[in-house]
Amino acid sequence: MIPNSVLSKIEKVTGQQVQSSNQVSGGSINQAAKVTLSDGRPYFLKWNTSADARMFTVEEKGLALLASAQTSLRIPAVSTTGKTDDNIGFLLQEFIAEGHANPNSASDFGRQLAQLHQHHEEKYGLDHNNYIGKLPQSNTWHKNWIDFFIQERMEPQLKMATDSGKLGTQTVTQFEAMYQKLCDIFPDEPPSLLHGDLWSGNYFFDEKGQATVYDPAVYYGHREMELAFTHLFGGFPSKFYSAYKEKYPLESGFSERKDIYNLYPLLVHTNLFGGSYGRQVQGIAAQF
Repeated sequence: MIPNSVLSKIEKVTGQQVQSSNQVSGGSINQAAKVTLSDGRPYFLKWNTSADARMFTVEEKGLALLASAQTSLRIPAVSTTGKTDDNIGFLLQEFIAEGHANPNSASDFGRQLAQLHQHHEEKYGLDHNNYIGKLPQSNTWHKNWIDFFIQERMEPQLKMATDSGKLGTQTVTQFEAMYQKLCDIFPDEPPSLLHGDLWSGNYFFDEKGQATVYDPAVYYGHREMELAFTHLFGGFPSKFYSAYKEKYPLESGFSERKDIYNLYPLLVHTNLFGGSYGRQVQGIAAQF
């Protein structure tokens, strides 16, 4: 049920009445609903009663940055974000109905992501910090990808996991050994604009079969980081990868590198959910 304070805030900000609402899936972090306002249009609303309310403000900025790249990816337009007097953060955006893939959908999606990744910056990072799930994500600028990967991605999550007892000191030692080898593992690439949290639960095909992406954790990073993430939790269609590589070829050996990149989302999941994710981290780290 949508908190009354959220409904009141939406009506105050938009100047419209909420005519109807139906709760829908909001993923593993947020609650969500489809709401119809007095203009007759449906909107997608999500809120969180426990996370930092600023999470939705920076999500709006991330969606705007993705949209500014002017790819053919469909990016939901945000109507408003904010927080209530009782500190509940929320985001209201256009409602996009989920459809089905057509024969070209996966290939188009691969090319569109490659197009996004061809938007480059001079350094790795972003001009503001944001969130991955509901955890803080530091995006301090670095000239070197390995420095960014270690200092802004690995170390904060690893410290969180060890401080909470989810991972032990042996894993820390293995990470330190891995860091010494990264210069011989990662290929040199310019910083690419990344969605940042692109797994199978953060996209769908709309009623025209167009790829729609949402829930970003954007930054400029190594594009292989993003592609590695797509292989977690079921992976994407094979046509997606073929079309991507045709438009923006990868250096050889990516399949051997992807587990190292995926230490980041696995650490995030370890800190959020514990359980088998920590064992996956330990299994990868043990190789070093």
